[in-house]
Amino acid sequence: MEPRGRYWDDFTVGEVLVTGRRTVDAGDVSRYAGLSGDFNPLHTDEEFARTTPFGTRVAHGILTLAISNGQQNLTGWFEGTTVALLGLDKVRFTAPVKFGDTVHTEMTVRETRGTSKPDRGVVSFDVVVKNQRGEAVLTYETSVLLRRRP
Repeated sequence: MEPRGRYWDDFTVGEVLVTGRRTVDAGDVSRYAGLSGDFNPLHTDEEFARTTPFGTRVAHGILTLAISNGQQNLTGWFEGTTVALLGLDKVRFTAPVKFGDTVHTEMTVRETRGTSKPDRGVVSFDVVVKNQRGEAVLTYETSVLLRRRP
């Protein structure tokens, strides 16, 4: 069965890939808090959160990162062709994600390079997660080890 994902050979430097959108709500934050154990009142206590500069509860930054990763996987770009996620670098949470915000992920191919093994290569991306107003809420760099076309 042929993998659905894109091979290393299919990515072009400068190419911009855009995911679908997703609205973040209180249920997402509650489930993430329970899963991760991060019950910081900034995320879970509305009365406390009103006293913060945000004025309300906000989503966990790491939840936003996880949503971005999920958005990328839902596209199918990496399905069956990824060997490994090599890393995330320069992760920056640049604006809060409030309940009701709708986010999407934009990935720009920064570099493609072969490896010492002829059946795989590395693609590096500059990633920006934006809200419904086009504001960057998260930026990071990521590198993925992908299969080359057989």
